[in-house]
Amino acid sequence: MSLIAKTGLADRIVDILRDRIIAGRFPLHAAIRQEALATELGVSKIPLREAFAKLEQDGLILSELNRGFFVKPLSIEEAQDVFDLRLKVEPEAVRAAAGRVTPADVTLARAALDALNASAADHDASAGSLNRAFHMALIQPGGDRPVTLQMVERLQVIAERYVVRHLEPLGRAERAIDEHEALFDAWSVGRGADAAALSAAHISRTLDDLNAELQKAAR
Repeated sequence: MSLIAKTGLADRIVDILRDRIIAGRFPLHAAIRQEALATELGVSKIPLREAFAKLEQDGLILSELNRGFFVKPLSIEEAQDVFDLRLKVEPEAVRAAAGRVTPADVTLARAALDALNASAADHDASAGSLNRAFHMALIQPGGDRPVTLQMVERLQVIAERYVVRHLEPLGRAERAIDEHEALFDAWSVGRGADAAALSAAHISRTLDDLNAELQKAAR
């Protein structure tokens, strides 16, 4: 029996597999079992391959000739690249959006932050996607910059696994909640310069923590 609806099949498979990858449910050094997945999900290999292509584009899996698809390991190099790019783009996008915030934008961002806070406090793997939803809500009011929105969202997708990893150590979730609350407070009242500074500081601290953790894991 199929576990997923037929509408938007490949996209739904992407969502399911992304959640499993972020939750660490696939072994890193073994090929993902495509036949078993197709049977479990009740789909053919065609939409499954489409989903794998999207996940590879998003930087979550790798394909190896004659071996199949593998979960892409977390790396210091990728974390540095992704978070450096976020630092170059995101704080300015937050600053610009803060000048256009409407009550509806504030309500949307507040709901996204509440969901993220609950997930982070529970150390849930969904914190990665909820973190993306919150940060995207902060730049949505700058809707006349579609390339910026696309770029930030792409970086956020790649960053999801790193966000979940970053929140694992004791005390990290509480600090992240405090930083997000301060960022939201500045942004929601149009304090663009403060919001940009808080955004940059938050991204920088997360990168510093990740560098330390991934270096320790590599030893």
